[in-house]
Amino acid sequence: MEVNYASITFSYDGKPGIQAIANKYPDYNPTEENGYIRRDYEYMRFGTLSLLEGIDLLTGEAIPLVSQTHKSSDFIKFLKILDAKYPEGNTIRLILDNHSTHTSKETRQFLAALPEDRFVFVFPPTYTSWLNMIESFFSKMTKQMLKSIRVKSKDELSERIYRYFDEINANPIIYHWTYKMDEIDLDETATI
Repeated sequence: MEVNYASITFSYDGKPGIQAIANKYPDYNPTEENGYIRRDYEYMRFGTLSLLEGIDLLTGEAIPLVSQTHKSSDFIKFLKILDAKYPEGNTIRLILDNHSTHTSKETRQFLAALPEDRFVFVFPPTYTSWLNMIESFFSKMTKQMLKSIRVKSKDELSERIYRYFDEINANPIIYHWTYKMDEIDLDETATI
């Protein structure tokens, strides 16, 4: 019996410090004079959450993990989600930044217990985070869902983030690069 092994590639990053904020006073509904919702400037803070997320570049599926912290143990928990999701023998490649949690002692110990090629980390050069597609997704998510969000608790914020991902994954969008490398003027880019 022939076994076909696959390689799955993820664009991965974390978004720490998502604030759980509640209104101190109710919003003012639109009136005939003011056609928009007005919000009082005072608010209450419940703390922050971190979002760890990867996007499967072949299927467009986004896999989230909402956490209270942004530590190595959270990153390992995310890796365990991926490890359980994909069959043994598949290589899971992650494009990620040089955050210390990705190379910590705890992370290295976790990876050492797995087959050598189960996870492969690809670190783009420093100061090139814009090359990682996940950054565009975080920008879109902030504009669509997090901007001006008000919740009654951190649990509600977590639930709404997961609901957002359920909606995104109902019709995932596969990102396609449209920039053609043969159109780059190398003399011009060398000075950037």
